[in-house]
Amino acid sequence: MPRPYASGVVAASADEVWARIRDFNGIADWHPGIQSSELTSGDSGAEVGAVRRLGLGGDAVVSERLVQLDDDARSCTYTFTDPGPFAVRRYVSTFRVAPVTDTGHAFVEWWAEYDAEAADEAELTKTYARGVYGGGIRALQEHFGG
Repeated sequence: MPRPYASGVVAASADEVWARIRDFNGIADWHPGIQSSELTSGDSGAEVGAVRRLGLGGDAVVSERLVQLDDDARSCTYTFTDPGPFAVRRYVSTFRVAPVTDTGHAFVEWWAEYDAEAADEAELTKTYARGVYGGGIRALQEHFGG
């Protein structure tokens, strides 16, 4: 089972970074690859079970359900309800923010596990790790000036 992964240090406290990315429906506010986010189920971006519909540009759309939101661990887990343009059968992703204790900065990591045809795995893993997760982490680094 593939496990794309990206991580980086952001020049802000873990609490500041978590405050920016915590809202499940707020991803379009900080991630450059997400054109729009709309809740299609649930009353807030903090309600487990909420479903968001993400516009990725053009006609590409993905729908995701919030599975877990843990403020103490500063982590969020979600799954596809509709994979849109991604040829996956199952997809579960988590991002987490932890303090870097010697600098006061934040360590952000983002990963997924998914099932797909073997022929598609390398390209999907690259897209998720470098494009989606790495792109999001780079946007956070730029936002917080690091």
